[in-house]
Amino acid sequence: MIKSRLCDLTGIKYPLIQAGMGPFGTNQLCIASANAGVLGLISSSGLTTQDEQPQIFDFFCRSGGADPSADNETILRTIFRNTLEATRESQGVFGVNVMVSAEMMDYAKTIIGTMIKVREEDPEMKKRFKVLVTSAGDPLPWTDAVKKTDLVWAHVMPSVQAAKRCKKAGVNVIVASGHEGGFHTSWDPVHSIVLLPAVVDAVSDADTLVVGASGFADGRSVAAAFALGADGVQMGTRFLATQESDFHPNWKQAVVDSGDRATLIARGFVGPARWLKNDRSKQHAVNTLKKAPGLYIGVPDDYETVDMSLVEFEHESMNAVYAGDKEKSMFAAGESAQRVNDMPKVADLVQTIMKETEETLKKLPQLVK
Repeated sequence: MIKSRLCDLTGIKYPLIQAGMGPFGTNQLCIASANAGVLGLISSSGLTTQDEQPQIFDFFCRSGGADPSADNETILRTIFRNTLEATRESQGVFGVNVMVSAEMMDYAKTIIGTMIKVREEDPEMKKRFKVLVTSAGDPLPWTDAVKKTDLVWAHVMPSVQAAKRCKKAGVNVIVASGHEGGFHTSWDPVHSIVLLPAVVDAVSDADTLVVGASGFADGRSVAAAFALGADGVQMGTRFLATQESDFHPNWKQAVVDSGDRATLIARGFVGPARWLKNDRSKQHAVNTLKKAPGLYIGVPDDYETVDMSLVEFEHESMNAVYAGDKEKSMFAAGESAQRVNDMPKVADLVQTIMKETEETLKKLPQLVK
């Protein structure tokens, strides 16, 4: 069995993290992942979709056993409690992914504040609901609130500069997310084979762990992450295409059916986003090139400067997914989608990945004579 520092820090059995893939619900996927011995993450940003993407919001609530008409804190408390109950037999460890970009700040305060409160109210919740993963923003403003707790704090980021800021903020686990990743990706196209070892060299020490993310989908790629110095791996697209995944069946099948050169980059609601290629996403890429060309040369924009018709097109496409309208749907996924060819149960997937990881690592010493 492979046991890394990530396992020691979090209490998980296997050094894998199931990514929180907001704004889409991962409530049931989180439960299955935690029960399988990896870190399961609740994707909390579904909370932000009530007005412009009501179907996503409704599914986010109901898949977690919450009433969509309740207030935000009650919805979160219900989802957190139901996750605890559903992982009690396995004693699985779980956490929540929170986007902390400027657009999400008010929601982030509610989500993180509620997490801290429910953990203080329940010893079992404090023991197993123990990981906060922030992303899509600056971690430093959250230092005072998070470091007062015993939470394991991870932050997802795309550069060495950002990794150093995470270290300054006191983040425990820095998730180095390469440009291969699905949906939200960085303005600068630095891929995992370059990014991960650079981040390890810059920040990894006795107090700071590094996890690789983006492009990892099987045991061979997990073994590669360890060879590059990582303490574990986060996977999104591979966990998306599983039987317990909350994602719409059309979305999951689109990942399984994807082939060579399956993705493209176009505008997402917080910057660049990676989509599976179809007629709809190709049109979105053309529109992005016309209306927001800076996205392709690393020039950031925001809601005050971007042509909002691009964001509206994305919202329409996401709503179409949940309405079952394939013609108008866009499906986010990472480059690893072209290497996903089946839809297993989460527990079976984890066992397959870890077995292949061990087999791959055992072969490597044979190369050294």
